[in-house]
Amino acid sequence: MNGVSRVEVEFVRRCAGEKVCVLVDLSKVNYISSIGIPLLINSAKAIAKNGGKMALLNPQTNVENILELTGIPLIIPVHHDLDAAVAAILP
Repeated sequence: MNGVSRVEVEFVRRCAGEKVCVLVDLSKVNYISSIGIPLLINSAKAIAKNGGKMALLNPQTNVENILELTGIPLIIPVHHDLDAAVAAILP
């Protein structure tokens, strides 16, 4: 299994379950590919369907630009403050 597949499998595994709260720290991610965008969207939809919440934290400018171009902030809240992000996902 290559690196991308391994990350994808682990991410989906961690997002599984009822009422999970997922905060994705993007602060060290300097590129998001066409593989990463559907992964985030599909995971967020599955989490919401199971009563949970997902938020993104501190994307770098170039990553945030891609997120905005693809409409991800309409589906997954993007935060630049840890406390606000945690408050947004916790019940």
